[in-house]
Amino acid sequence: MVEPPGTRPPVQAATEEELLATKLHIAEPRPGFLPRPRLLELLTEGTARELVLVCTPAGFGKTTLLADWARHLRTPVGWLSLDTGDNDPTRFWRYVGAALDEAGAGVGSSLAPLLRGSQPSPPEAVVTALINTVASHAAQIALVLDDYHLIEAAPIHRGIALLLDRLPWQLRLVIASRADPPVPLARMRARGQLAELRAADLRFTVEETATFLRQIAGLQLPADSVTALGARTEGWAAGLQLAGLSLRGQPDPAGFVAAFSGDHRFVLDYLTEEVLAQQPEQVVRFLLETSILDRLSGPLCDAVTGRTDSQALLERIEWASGDEAVTQVNAQHCQQAIAAHHGRARLIQLGPVSEQAPGQPPAWRGHNLSAFVALPKVLRWFETLR
Repeated sequence: MVEPPGTRPPVQAATEEELLATKLHIAEPRPGFLPRPRLLELLTEGTARELVLVCTPAGFGKTTLLADWARHLRTPVGWLSLDTGDNDPTRFWRYVGAALDEAGAGVGSSLAPLLRGSQPSPPEAVVTALINTVASHAAQIALVLDDYHLIEAAPIHRGIALLLDRLPWQLRLVIASRADPPVPLARMRARGQLAELRAADLRFTVEETATFLRQIAGLQLPADSVTALGARTEGWAAGLQLAGLSLRGQPDPAGFVAAFSGDHRFVLDYLTEEVLAQQPEQVVRFLLETSILDRLSGPLCDAVTGRTDSQALLERIEWASGDEAVTQVNAQHCQQAIAAHHGRARLIQLGPVSEQAPGQPPAWRGHNLSAFVALPKVLRWFETLR
């Protein structure tokens, strides 16, 4: 029987956001990828503990390393590439459930009822259901949360802390981040539950640098040039990548290596996009105003900027950006806080250029002028130290 027009009930719109499948895909290796067996071994050894934390500033190859490790691990791996939209707890745990299901955990059906509706269950209930489901499995799986520094929501941090506190042996958590996540790391470290890979671990050795340059630039550099470039970049993967690209076609590779620094355009572009652009406006203004300084300390920065909270701001930057995120090339560790060097100073003086009307000066020039005007303040500050 044909239904009269208008009698068929309307089709209900989907109430759940569709998950983006590529966020659950393990990253594929890129051209010029260099396997690093020594780090793969450290990661595998680390999974004997509850949490493996890979924490470095931008450009040290965290994602590339973990993806290579995940592809070769015999244990099933669930992968989640996080973004700022995942600060919604419901969305976050839906993606976590989907990532675990990719590894065969089968938690999606357990979490789904708790994450539906306008008033989803609290994170504690979601984590409890996740733990109970995973604990019923006979085999171990690993969950990788990549770019966790993008998560700022306190309820999510509480949920991860609860998960770590009650983690079943069947699950191992791997977090990649530019900053330490706000979970009880000190307690886990003291209990032997935490394995850590930091910038010092991910820096390229001289041997890795030589191999990397052969693959990227097709160059067999002299040993002293390889050593010099490794020292100038401090083993920073992104710096070596940019140097390798720049070395192509160079008539004097040794001379280029000798001159390579944070002033190089490729390096400035990378740091501007990946580091400076990610900072709050208050931090950018502070860095601009202090960019004439080679070393940063609270009292000196107060003298230059007229602030009274520079030391607290320096400590906040150090915690949030991993200290070295803005000092990747020729870094000099500064007094008590973050490091400063000429490459970063040039970067900061460039600053973020906002849209402007034709004929208007770049937005950063006013900051440069304020830094120039601040020079007498610096001199007066040093006079007080005599």
